[in-house]
Amino acid sequence: MKTSILFVDDERAFLDSVARMLRLEGYEDICTENDPTKVPALLETHEFDIAFLDITMPVMDGVDLLKIIKENSPQTECIMVTANDTLRLVIQTIKLGAYDYLLKPVRPEQLNHSLERALEHKRLLESLLLRSESALEKALNKPEAFSEIITADRKMLRLLHESELHAQSNITVLITGETGVGKELLARAVHKSSRRASGPFVAVNMLALSPNLFESEFFGHARGSFTGAERDKIGYLAQAKGGTLFLDEIGDLSLELQGKLLRILQEGEFTPVGKTTPEKADVRFIAATNQDLEKLVQQHRFRKDLFYRLQFAHLHIPPLRERRDDALVLAAHFLANSEKPQTSIDEEARETLLAYNWPGNVRELKGVVEAAMNLAEKGRIQPEHLRIEVRKPKQTATGRQMVQTVVSSELEPLADVEKRHILSVYDATMKNKSQTARILDIGLQTLHRKLKSYGIR
Repeated sequence: MKTSILFVDDERAFLDSVARMLRLEGYEDICTENDPTKVPALLETHEFDIAFLDITMPVMDGVDLLKIIKENSPQTECIMVTANDTLRLVIQTIKLGAYDYLLKPVRPEQLNHSLERALEHKRLLESLLLRSESALEKALNKPEAFSEIITADRKMLRLLHESELHAQSNITVLITGETGVGKELLARAVHKSSRRASGPFVAVNMLALSPNLFESEFFGHARGSFTGAERDKIGYLAQAKGGTLFLDEIGDLSLELQGKLLRILQEGEFTPVGKTTPEKADVRFIAATNQDLEKLVQQHRFRKDLFYRLQFAHLHIPPLRERRDDALVLAAHFLANSEKPQTSIDEEARETLLAYNWPGNVRELKGVVEAAMNLAEKGRIQPEHLRIEVRKPKQTATGRQMVQTVVSSELEPLADVEKRHILSVYDATMKNKSQTARILDIGLQTLHRKLKSYGIR
């Protein structure tokens, strides 16, 4: 697909010059304009991948034009061009959404380098987000119900497929997983893909329930049924009628309250406090916990009969460290939906995201990315902006095999030994540069430079 480029500058000679530079680099779809006021009309008929904007122009300057482009064509990556290296202006344009800036006079190599970086950023975000969307579409019948769950991992897609199948019945679902993996998000997706989607979704934190008020909170009560009951109250079961009742942190429920909950699940009906006529519990139950319920049963802290009631439709969400590639997919999603969607992630920062264990899972990743956006004043997240510590592995492994350096029995120059070791790791990782750099514990740019010197591009 052709790259469409817009170049706006009030100097026609300069426009002709850069157009020649771009055509020499193989770009054909180039639009030049020396009147910035005509650009809004251009945006209505043409979609540009990249826009180069001169900052200092009469009638309308590049800053105002940048605002117009980002408002009407947010997918267009903008690169500012200026004859004045004014830090204040540069920071202002970056904050408004510009990806990069160039100083006049612009040299061909500078122009090409900036253009390639902007295109790399644009394609990376688009490919990561499309990867998740297409994966959901292939795995699910109703991908729109699961659209808030961002993943391209096979285990997760298989889990979502199971979730969709369970959603078609009224079976009670148990969702387990570490803190921060998105248990409530999955519960809402199950609700949205079920026949109860038009009904309410009511979430209850079981840890916050008082034993004395359990029946009143769950079943509701009649006016005057106890001291302080000044009017009728609808309980959680009635609130969720026709929909889903989500019982979060069920592993922290006391044994006494577990018995009361079990009766509701078994009998399918309840009687509000102060009333005598039972009512049908027309709800679908979804429970969630970050605890090992089987272990709690062995420790006599969770009722065995309640556990058996919950375990038939068990959905376990794997932690982020077991689906590391999702870290990049999620990071791209958080960036695209942030207040600074133009922010990019440096290649070494992406490697850091992949190497980290994420003990706080998706919730931690979201916080790390949001904080990094604030620290990345120039709009490009570097490893130091992530504020996470990646422990170096004690041994080098590809995942398929251990990489061993074959040491020649003959004495030879250090450079040759280094070259052979780098190429052996490169071959062992199936020529995966990112993984090779991680195993060798060197920067990706360093690896590129080494491979180039060996005649490998």
